[in-house]
Amino acid sequence: MDERLVQFDEKMQKSLNNLYEEFGSIRAGRANPHVLDKIRVDYYGTPTALQQVANVSVPEPRMIQIAPWEASLVKEIEKAIMMSDLGINPTNDGKVIRLLFPELTEERRKELAKDVKKKGENTKVAIRNIRRDANDSFKKLAKSSEVSEDEIKELEDGAQKLTDQYIAKIDKAVDEKSKEILTV
Repeated sequence: MDERLVQFDEKMQKSLNNLYEEFGSIRAGRANPHVLDKIRVDYYGTPTALQQVANVSVPEPRMIQIAPWEASLVKEIEKAIMMSDLGINPTNDGKVIRLLFPELTEERRKELAKDVKKKGENTKVAIRNIRRDANDSFKKLAKSSEVSEDEIKELEDGAQKLTDQYIAKIDKAVDEKSKEILTV
């Protein structure tokens, strides 16, 4: 790959990785510990990632169990989960917090599938914007007469190929996540 395309490939990969992260935080009826990735707990005055102050496990398909390393953190973790947009009420026995994931309703599944498609479309727009930036930078190269028109054409074709590859990956990710959500 031409080194002038590498930076744009990296940007496109970052956009795709961001989409994967967003998909990881969408709950699909099954317990997925990644839904807790954005939750921060007040740990001695410092907002700390939940995974850094507790052991997170999935003992059953629809349950996440959180075992804090310090008993004093149970209340803090519970408060952080209640304030998050998870929509799940935690239960605790003084030592361990449990999150029970209810079955998603058909309506909620369709809503989540729409959300997945929307996130996919937004990522496609980001990829196309990166392609546009790439083409703009190639046109600037052409104006400064550093490269031939043929080279510019090759670079633009390379940018288009990259765009096509990433859009295909996005479509695949959207299809897989939608299928996961709509499977009862």
